[in-house]
Amino acid sequence: MNITRENIDELNAVLKVKIEKDDYAEKVEKQLRDYRKKAAIKGFRPGNAPMGIIKKYYGKSILVDEVNRLVSETLTKHLVDEKVKVLGEPLPSKNVESDIDFENKSDFEFAFDIALEPEYELKITKRDKVPFYTIAVSDEMVQQTIDSHTARNGKTEEADVVIEKDLVKGTFTQLDAEGNPVEDGIVTEDAVFAVDRVEEASIRNLVLGSKKDDVIDFDVKKAFANTIDLASMLRIDRDVANNLEGNFRFTVTSISRHIPAEVNQELFDSVFGEGEVKTIDEYKAKIKQEIADTLVYQSDFRFLIDAKEKFVSKADLKLPDEFLKRWLVAVNENLTVEQIDEDYDSMRDDLAWQLIKNKLIEENDLKVSEEELLAFAKQSTLRQFQQYGLHSLPDEQLETYAKQILTNDDERRKMWDMKADEKVAAFLKENVKLEEKEVTPEEFNQLFIKK
Repeated sequence: MNITRENIDELNAVLKVKIEKDDYAEKVEKQLRDYRKKAAIKGFRPGNAPMGIIKKYYGKSILVDEVNRLVSETLTKHLVDEKVKVLGEPLPSKNVESDIDFENKSDFEFAFDIALEPEYELKITKRDKVPFYTIAVSDEMVQQTIDSHTARNGKTEEADVVIEKDLVKGTFTQLDAEGNPVEDGIVTEDAVFAVDRVEEASIRNLVLGSKKDDVIDFDVKKAFANTIDLASMLRIDRDVANNLEGNFRFTVTSISRHIPAEVNQELFDSVFGEGEVKTIDEYKAKIKQEIADTLVYQSDFRFLIDAKEKFVSKADLKLPDEFLKRWLVAVNENLTVEQIDEDYDSMRDDLAWQLIKNKLIEENDLKVSEEELLAFAKQSTLRQFQQYGLHSLPDEQLETYAKQILTNDDERRKMWDMKADEKVAAFLKENVKLEEKEVTPEEFNQLFIKK
């Protein structure tokens, strides 16, 4: 095997990979022998077919597979050993012809186009101004969290009369046009629905004020337009629910009402742990701090968007655009050349920003260690649990969950990228001039709306 490189310009090169017979002959022969042992060819017992027939049937495909494998391995090894920083992946050369004739030749030469990362310098100083938006925590946001806490820690009681947000249990019976039960029609006992999920106001008003054993006739399709929910409630097939017509009779059997918890020490202990919070002011302050901590991630996300715009423009990277468009088409089956052309500027900026981030990580020792990755996964796991009201979990349990998440390659890559972005954001915030501004959540959301 032999590989040579010819630079076309600063950003493009051609790699020629030459494969000779001695490079693949032994492995091809071995695979043919293995095929012979198990090949089922008419007229011969397994393992006894002549090698000539085996070669006739399987020789070319085995040769092609083995040569392609060698080419791929050779390319990868060359790029790693020579520390060639490429963009995308090698593509069959557009202008240099490969010499590949599996029918008549035993030596082959493959030509590949590669794109090289641009060399550039990017100095980041306090002269570089980047906006940083701090999202103000409003009293409304704090109250919404309190409402969530009291709802999760409340209790359910039986009620005598239906009011808004009650759960009503009863029996649905299908009726005919005259208002009589349909013979062999749908009858569903112990069906449950929330009053505030009834979509038509007139039907909702029929349910409000009803008591146990009251009977109400109404059109269930008007009350519950979502046929998936309707099918689930009536315990029938979705197709049947979709074709329902006419009224059902609903007989109330019980009424359940959720009573929110009181805002007191018992609630404080349930949410944050015993004795962690002792007064209503401490409780609100703790909530406010948790919300602020969560909003920092959104602020950093926006900061990186603005930093991307700033430094992609400042670096003004020269990229091999023609090659990159070819590569994007090759690796995205669902994208056409026209779609690539239309979206290329955005894709190009994304790639340039990734190169800039990689450079910052490498030059400033911002690499993510295994310990940092695990700690980040634990933080992410804890935030997820906090959304469901679990604010304190044993560290051993958090670590178990985090390690499980990191066994998934996609999740691990996602976590690594998020932690790397966090470190890049922290570095940039220390080394640029922040134009800080406090905004409301509404004002912050407006930043993402294109004008």
